[in-house]
Amino acid sequence: MSHQQNLKILHAGALRKPVAECAKLLQDARPELKVELESYGSRACARQVREGKVVDILALADPLLFAELLGPEYIDKYYIFANDQIVLAFNEFSRGSGEINALNWFDILLREEVTYGRSNQHLDPCGYRTLMVWQLSEQYYGRPGLFNQLDQMCRGDLIYPKSYDLASDVLVGKLDYGFEYLCVVNQFGLRYLTLPEKINLSNPAYVNYYSQSTVSLQGKNSGEMITIPGAPIEFAIAIPKNAENPEPAKDFLDLILSKQGQQILEECGLIPY
Repeated sequence: MSHQQNLKILHAGALRKPVAECAKLLQDARPELKVELESYGSRACARQVREGKVVDILALADPLLFAELLGPEYIDKYYIFANDQIVLAFNEFSRGSGEINALNWFDILLREEVTYGRSNQHLDPCGYRTLMVWQLSEQYYGRPGLFNQLDQMCRGDLIYPKSYDLASDVLVGKLDYGFEYLCVVNQFGLRYLTLPEKINLSNPAYVNYYSQSTVSLQGKNSGEMITIPGAPIEFAIAIPKNAENPEPAKDFLDLILSKQGQQILEECGLIPY
């Protein structure tokens, strides 16, 4: 009689498909393994672990979170396994999508009748990366005040807890546009506009350019604020020090970092490291 083993995985919403596919592979190889998957925005995930949630695998959309919110008491080492970029997602009925391009997207978004969303920067790295893209755009396109204009028009219920929910509202046409990771757009089959490399946070060669943008966020302790600079988008994974099932966790980690895992990541639109 094989012993029932559990594996609890907490992950960024953006990683839903690759994580689920790797988990399924592991379950096929080990039928006695019961895998539980839960997803939130990455900052929300990190905060839950700080507040006492015990998991075996933590996969987040920003390695900075391991260092800033979880190290060294919960995490001592993490592995960067993929990178990505911010794109502007839309659907076939999105207003202005017939004429949108890399030179005029902000003019179209700022039209009265157009709606666009982003995720919440305090819960989800896609949210603070969107704010960085807007800041960099102001400089890149030479449009003083562009950040404030974009920010003013994207308020309230246009700000989502995680990029996954935002994508599903773009898909069903509740919103015309959403700022998203390319991997999420691919998972939903959405149409999208690629933004210039100098603003889409995809290229490590532009790390100095990206770092001109900054966003201030809630820090480790309540009431504390930290300022983080723009950086290339990277996804990272770790086994927390208090994991209850470190052995299957190690198998999962090995799988996602293997050739087979990297192939899954690529099919989901990520660029494996």
